[in-house]
Amino acid sequence: MDGDGDGDGEPKGATTAVSPPWDELVSAALLGTDRRPAAGPPEELLDTAAIQTVRRRAGLVPAMAAGRPPAAPPDPRRAVPQAARRRLAQLLADRSAPAHAGGRRGTAPDLGELLPQWLALANERGMRAPAALLPALLDAARARTDLRPGALTFAGPRGLWLARHNPEWRFALRGASGSAALPDPGDTVGVQRLWQEGLFAERVAVLGAVRAHDPDAARALLAGTWSTERAEDRLMFLDSLRDGLSAADEPFLEGALADRSRNVRATAAELLSALPGSALAGRMARRAASCVSLDRTGDGAAIAVEAPHECDAEMQRDGIAPRPPGGRGERSWWLGQLVESAPLDSWPARLGGRTARAVVALPVTDGWGVELHAAWCRAAVRQGNAEWARALLGAPSQPPGEGAGTGSLAERAKLLSILPQEERAEWVARFISAHGLSEAFQLLGACVVPWAGALGRAVVDALEIARDAGSYPWSFSGVMGLAERCLDPSESPRLEALTAAPPEREGASPGAGSYWAEAFRRLVATLSLRLAMREELDARPPR
Repeated sequence: MDGDGDGDGEPKGATTAVSPPWDELVSAALLGTDRRPAAGPPEELLDTAAIQTVRRRAGLVPAMAAGRPPAAPPDPRRAVPQAARRRLAQLLADRSAPAHAGGRRGTAPDLGELLPQWLALANERGMRAPAALLPALLDAARARTDLRPGALTFAGPRGLWLARHNPEWRFALRGASGSAALPDPGDTVGVQRLWQEGLFAERVAVLGAVRAHDPDAARALLAGTWSTERAEDRLMFLDSLRDGLSAADEPFLEGALADRSRNVRATAAELLSALPGSALAGRMARRAASCVSLDRTGDGAAIAVEAPHECDAEMQRDGIAPRPPGGRGERSWWLGQLVESAPLDSWPARLGGRTARAVVALPVTDGWGVELHAAWCRAAVRQGNAEWARALLGAPSQPPGEGAGTGSLAERAKLLSILPQEERAEWVARFISAHGLSEAFQLLGACVVPWAGALGRAVVDALEIARDAGSYPWSFSGVMGLAERCLDPSESPRLEALTAAPPEREGASPGAGSYWAEAFRRLVATLSLRLAMREELDARPPR
């Protein structure tokens, strides 16, 4: 013992009185000794607190070290080029929420909106996430649900491994698909082990892989544990049958019609109705045919509708929901569900052998036209019937709400989604040329990114027309933001001439010219950055 302290190890000058409890010392230090008196004069408070701190720390018992976790699984995908890796770090460092272009000012690209595109490009090229950036990637996906599918695919098996060690990343354990290290679909033992013991994300991934390899084996895998699965998991597993849906799935889906979960029953009925040859589709066709018929009593042919008067137990078993949402009548609600579940191929024989376009053009009596056409729209989307989609879309030059087909932009957007990519882009381009951009926002969302040449040119031309007309610029901010994400970067040279502020026109919105110039500069900068991202990801590694 040195000469600086007395026998009990206390420093010279320290009080020999019993020190106050730790909580009292903390309170006195925080509130001040005037408001919370402590033992001894105020100048000794910190010395006493220091002694107590040493005593508290000396009394701690070291915890047992936890076992080392197993090593992260390998990820055989190729590495991201160095320049692209730096770009990803830059995008992840910008943690701002997506701007959605709502009134955004400035000429700098919105990095938050470019991150999903970067991830999509990297996933298309089969690249793996840099290990050092996995924590930032998972943090970004936790904050933004729109990032999760692309981020978890890019994170791969190592991202899933890392998520197991941080409670804040639990979403990845249920939200990942295809990010686990899966056994070969033909490895029966490995597949069974993962199906019985794996996390939900791993089970979804292995079910999809086996279904792509051997649909019969995938159904057998699902049937083996179906009765013990949770309702929400049964729903997700059932939804995975959409890919590769075939007549061979019908017996399993028919059994799911008796499931104890209403959502599972409804999904099974929806899948069965997408199989035109299924027994359920036949039952729905007969019910719908009893409600919709050809009426020849007037001057010309028309469609007569007699909606159901009840929703019996058999209809409910086949997925017809008996209770309508607020604002809907029961009979129209039941009619819509019957028609959307009936095979579209059954209508020509029922309605005089007419083509889909001729059927849609027939007048509908008693004001049932909107309800009937809306149900046919849902049926066309569900059954992927392009012929009926074209008939219900009508001509792109036709003003919304006029003529045959649907006038709903939301329904048109869904119908467009089942047409070939080139056809839908051409249809929307012609729609924009005829009606401008004010009605086209929803339709643009149905088109594949990047927009095809004709569609991109139609959007740029319409924006230029709006600018030259002195239109209120903020009303086009949504389309401008969509163009930043969806225009082909090759359109950038055409936009350079629009980056200069036009002269103010009489009657134009104040400041419109400078706003348009700023928005076009931001658009050009964003397209240039998207082009750079693509080139960085395609760069070959140095030899």
